[in-house]
Amino acid sequence: MSSSDFRQIAVRTESGKAERLFRAAVSAFCSLTRPSRREIGQLEDLTLPLFDNVSVESRRYVAAALSECEYAPAALVRRLCEEPVDIAAPLLIRSRAVSDIDLIALIGRHGLPHARAIARRKDLNPTIADLIRVLERPTLVRVRDPDANATNQITPAIPEAASGNVTREQLPGIAAENARRRLRSMMRIGDEAAAQKAGAFTGTDTYKKLRETALTGNAAFFQTALADALDIDFSTARSLTANQNYASLLAALRSLDLSEDRAFLITVAVYPSQFPHPQAIRTFLDRYRLLHRDAAVDKVRLWKAETLSKLVREAAPANNDTRKASNNDDEAALSGLRASLRK
Repeated sequence: MSSSDFRQIAVRTESGKAERLFRAAVSAFCSLTRPSRREIGQLEDLTLPLFDNVSVESRRYVAAALSECEYAPAALVRRLCEEPVDIAAPLLIRSRAVSDIDLIALIGRHGLPHARAIARRKDLNPTIADLIRVLERPTLVRVRDPDANATNQITPAIPEAASGNVTREQLPGIAAENARRRLRSMMRIGDEAAAQKAGAFTGTDTYKKLRETALTGNAAFFQTALADALDIDFSTARSLTANQNYASLLAALRSLDLSEDRAFLITVAVYPSQFPHPQAIRTFLDRYRLLHRDAAVDKVRLWKAETLSKLVREAAPANNDTRKASNNDDEAALSGLRASLRK
């Protein structure tokens, strides 16, 4: 029985079934010593569609359970971290599945309640600690010894204030700007790390090209970049973005193994009217997470096969004698088509 079968059982029966299934699946997962990527994916496939149908108590229970799990599924953890702090707190304090970049984004979206929970993390990045300190008391900022000693002293933000170059009224803004500068540097480092993890199938240059052409608003530019990335012809790439919905584009981006945030940025640039409210964004993310990359790659192979088949038909000459002479060429092309489908 697949995870979708379990979801159907939960939906067809009373809401308590969804609650029990949600809790039981996470409890069983947490008992695994070293879960495989397939098992992590199965848990996400099962729990994410149930998420909106379970109670606050179940979400709180699952957040506490996953906070102690070394190999917690990242997508489910991120979803729980977006919940109010009384649910998300265990993950914000302990989970290894939440990166420094995730923590910064959570502070930006949720402010002090999440920030105060994050401040309780062991070995918290000093830059994030500075950000939280500025949010709590904007007139103060950490001054670190350049030799990286352990003093961790809290002092007024800018030494120049003592010499009269900066007024005390200016200190909060200067302290916040110092923290933001360090955060920007940290985000750049995080972006580089994320780009390295994006997968060997798609390089950073490919993503940048897709992103920049999508943001121009010129459909032809983006379609050309997409054709290059997928190794398909322009007309096929154009058909992927000519639909009323983004289903074909979603499969194309998933086949390139783009992260969900990168895929969303490109999709919203191409289909801005499809995302009028937060629920539409959530639906996109759920669909993207649930679309298996192998299935997306198979779709791309089918598009390539259709292109090759079209080329073979167009290349066939009208004259019967010439067509007979070219049978070997047609067979070679069809053989290549079959080989591409088997890859």
